[in-house]
Amino acid sequence: MTRRLLTIQEVSEYTGLSTHTLYTMVSQRRIPYVKVGRLTKFDVTLLDQWIAQNTVMPMPIKRP
Repeated sequence: MTRRLLTIQEVSEYTGLSTHTLYTMVSQRRIPYVKVGRLTKFDVTLLDQWIAQNTVMPMPIKRP
């Protein structure tokens, strides 16, 4: 069984973002998270959707 909720340290490894950046994004509500009591957890499914929504695709090459 794969865990659905990740800790902030696991998300840091998963995304390559520092824990400090993640905490800042949580406080600004810029990344989806789940509060479990006092703990901050991240749903893998929502995290993958958030990554997809924030992916910037390259512009097509304009040919003369």
